Amino acid sequence: MISEQLVDLSRLQFAATAMYHFLFVPLTLGMVWLLVIMESVYVMTGKVVWKDMTRFWGKLFGINFALGVTTGITLEFQFGTNWAYYSHYVGDIFGAPLAIEGLMAFFLESTFIGLFFFGWDRLSKTQHLLVTTLMAIGTNLSALWILIANGWMQNPVGAEFSYQTMRMEMVDFWAVVFNPDAQAKFVHTVSAGYVTGAMFVLSISSWYLLKGRDVEFAKRSFRVASAFGLASVLSVIVLGDESGYTVGEAQQTKMAALEAMWETEPAPAGLKLIAGINEAQQKNDWEVEIPYVMGVIGTRSLDKEISGIHDIKAKNRDRVVRGIEAVKALEALRKDRQDTGAKQVFEQYKADLGFGLLLKKYTTDMNQVTTEMIDRAVDSTVPLVTPMFWSFRVMVGLGFAMLALFALTFWTSVKGTFTKRPWLLRTALWMLPAPWIACEVGWFVAEYGRQPWTIYGVLPTHLSVSTLSVQSLYGSLAGFIGFYTVLLIVEMYLMVKFARMGPGSLGTGRYDREAIHHTAHA
Repeated sequence: MISEQLVDLSRLQFAATAMYHFLFVPLTLGMVWLLVIMESVYVMTGKVVWKDMTRFWGKLFGINFALGVTTGITLEFQFGTNWAYYSHYVGDIFGAPLAIEGLMAFFLESTFIGLFFFGWDRLSKTQHLLVTTLMAIGTNLSALWILIANGWMQNPVGAEFSYQTMRMEMVDFWAVVFNPDAQAKFVHTVSAGYVTGAMFVLSISSWYLLKGRDVEFAKRSFRVASAFGLASVLSVIVLGDESGYTVGEAQQTKMAALEAMWETEPAPAGLKLIAGINEAQQKNDWEVEIPYVMGVIGTRSLDKEISGIHDIKAKNRDRVVRGIEAVKALEALRKDRQDTGAKQVFEQYKADLGFGLLLKKYTTDMNQVTTEMIDRAVDSTVPLVTPMFWSFRVMVGLGFAMLALFALTFWTSVKGTFTKRPWLLRTALWMLPAPWIACEVGWFVAEYGRQPWTIYGVLPTHLSVSTLSVQSLYGSLAGFIGFYTVLLIVEMYLMVKFARMGPGSLGTGRYDREAIHHTAHA
């Protein structure tokens, strides 16, 4: 049996690299469309300030993009190094969208980002705008295919297990592509990236305005970011609701843990704002609830129940018991592919094979399974409720806080009064980390909430890892954390350096009121 320490270290290493990587991704997703907007205004008006805005914010985008690519490559290699059995078991399915991402999206964005930076004096205004737009499309296509792969891990449609190859095989490519979970995850994730880009531009523009420097440049950037940010954060909230519905359809365990719903409540279930969660006794000591809301979000109805954790565990127990028979039949087929009796048994129970495989954590012989082992397997199907419950509320709380901020900044930018409200500018500046925190917490909810599965309901995490030494994992984990921390420090240093330099670093002068006034009278 695989040691638990090996599994934990492999998970920790992947989580660390993924979390580092996603410090760069959302800013890339959001900034690129802001560049498209700014350059579009430049092409339509011919005003050089909009070109300078595109070039300046594009410089910060480029720094972030380079480091995002560096950290992202490592993640894909880890599937082969740390998760070899996972790659063998589902590689034909999971690898397809990743291959398409590399061929279609990554090459597209990588090609056009070069033209974006070096094509200003070689392309016409319209041609360069087309380059910027294609760069943005490539960046979002990259996110699409990666999230299709991740969405399949959450909701494995369009595939079946074959006892002939002992692997999962794709039976419907388009079902994988149009997986509702993947599509909801894509629009929710990219919208969160748009919010991140908008907050970045809004916060730095607010800093310029508080300092009284590059005022005209900052005012335009502030207005664009506030409008784009308001539209984006509204999209995040609306599409987050859709994502919640798909979770309720495909991952009832995750939904119950998010809501600390121990018992199945009469429809429509209420939404718990806060609760005193008692993991030991599997109940809430107290809770503050809004009636009916969770039922509407989770089921899109007023009469459909959301299953509680206790009922889910009872169903999972039945699946584990049936899964034992599936594993026994599969082991018989591994010895003799022509065993007709084993084929019949396997066909009868194969839907619960993944639940039977959970027991492989405790024994290699299905004939030695005990009631205690079944209990432990059933308990493992539900993640810890407390971190899920509170992480989700941190994410949602930050989302609504950003909605309030962008609504205020948009309203004051329409009224033209934001420069007279230093408290608003300071709030925008201090809110800079908010979208990153929300994104990281959101990914924690998505991935931790899927445990104990790498492929939900199909392949347990403890069976997915490579046969590595614990010492090698400690070494690689320390190396990755050390290297990525250096990259993060480099990113922050360069971002702060060029943000402090401001648009003056382009060599086109400062955008102060005094400078523009002087030029007008010269």
